[in-house]
Amino acid sequence: MSNRRFIKEVGLLRWVWRTAIRQYHKRVVRRDHAMRLPTGEWMTLPTRQDLDKVSGDHPAILGRIDGHISVANSAALAAAGITGKTTPPQGGAIDLDPSGEPTGILRETAQELVNKVIPPPTHDERMRADQLAIADAVSHGVTSVQDFSYWEDFLIYEELEKAGTLNLRITEWLPFKAPLEELKKMRAHHDANDPMLHTGFLKGFMDGSLGSRTAAMKAPYADDPTNTGLPQYTQAQLNQMVVERAQAGFQIGFHAIGDKAAAMALDAFDQPQVSRSARNRIEHAQVVDPADIPRFKKLGIIASMQPNHLLTDMNWAQDRLGPNRAAYSYAWKAFLDAGVPLAFGTDYPVEPITPFRGLYAAVTRQNIAATKTYFPQNKITRGQALYAYTQGSAYAEFAEKHKGKLIPGYDADFILVDRDLYKTPAQSIPYTHVQETYVAGQESFAGDTHLQ
Repeated sequence: MSNRRFIKEVGLLRWVWRTAIRQYHKRVVRRDHAMRLPTGEWMTLPTRQDLDKVSGDHPAILGRIDGHISVANSAALAAAGITGKTTPPQGGAIDLDPSGEPTGILRETAQELVNKVIPPPTHDERMRADQLAIADAVSHGVTSVQDFSYWEDFLIYEELEKAGTLNLRITEWLPFKAPLEELKKMRAHHDANDPMLHTGFLKGFMDGSLGSRTAAMKAPYADDPTNTGLPQYTQAQLNQMVVERAQAGFQIGFHAIGDKAAAMALDAFDQPQVSRSARNRIEHAQVVDPADIPRFKKLGIIASMQPNHLLTDMNWAQDRLGPNRAAYSYAWKAFLDAGVPLAFGTDYPVEPITPFRGLYAAVTRQNIAATKTYFPQNKITRGQALYAYTQGSAYAEFAEKHKGKLIPGYDADFILVDRDLYKTPAQSIPYTHVQETYVAGQESFAGDTHLQ
């Protein structure tokens, strides 16, 4: 299964802890504040001044759950040297108030200006965080992950493997934007044939997210007509980097939420120096121009998607996109009908790690309460969805000959659940309870075996 930091994506869990705590406190603060406001009064994104009132002289930065936008307080901006005259890095933006001073809102790559001055976690903190992430994965029936964390986390996984305590298969993605020679050293660092741990493809970011309105679109947002998002590269830059890395033998995958981002990735893959058998990927592919869907098939590109995003986004996606573009968002059936391979994941920690929430979304395209449906023509069958979560994800990392099936000679990775996912009513799928998880024939998780 694939994930940004999936367990995208066991992640740097100190970051996950902080994110969870921040989200909890933000929900509590907003709830209390909302209860005091008159009915119908608007609430807006906080500014640095809002954070200053509660953080004092302590540097503070709060990130949106998808990681594509943050708000920093005055101390954090000062620590990073950000002023009204600071030029944002390519692919980022620093919001300014009417007087030309930073509001504290940082978009996409501009967040790195602050993130790079935050002290890193200690080895022990990182170890504990990664152990918690792995335990979370296996407790939800995840036996194999394709992860995008930091290199230091990969070294932690190596320690766990050497100690005989790594009970989850991990394929670690490497940063597409890193220098090529550094990427080669990372690839050579660990045995590529290690069945429990190895490096995988190069993960790059084409754009941001719909929620932050930073996804790169071919036409302006329906609810923000001056905005078309934030592409992270020019096409010329992208083309050159893709060719260099493809010729060095790397598989490449791009985070692309908007239709322009997907088209730019396809254009980069559509070069004679890029092999069509490399199983290159577009991660998320949430909004794709219908004219571009056949190009996935032509170029051998895998649509690596996370259906559970629909449950979050369906409440506002059509407002962002307008009805015509929305009809081709999260277009799982359209991809399958075009012969495009699907690989499903969860995008943890942006979304909950449980795959059953995504399975429900894929086969119903309804909210959890089943009171709202989102363009049902693109729902798929249970068999198709389960295939994408298992054999489809194995295919995406060249592991389909030993992983993703329960047959003799394949990896003995399997789970026991409390219901038949082919027969249980669709509305019960999200509540599937994992009783046991096995990786390489060894028990990784033993939960409550009482049938619910």
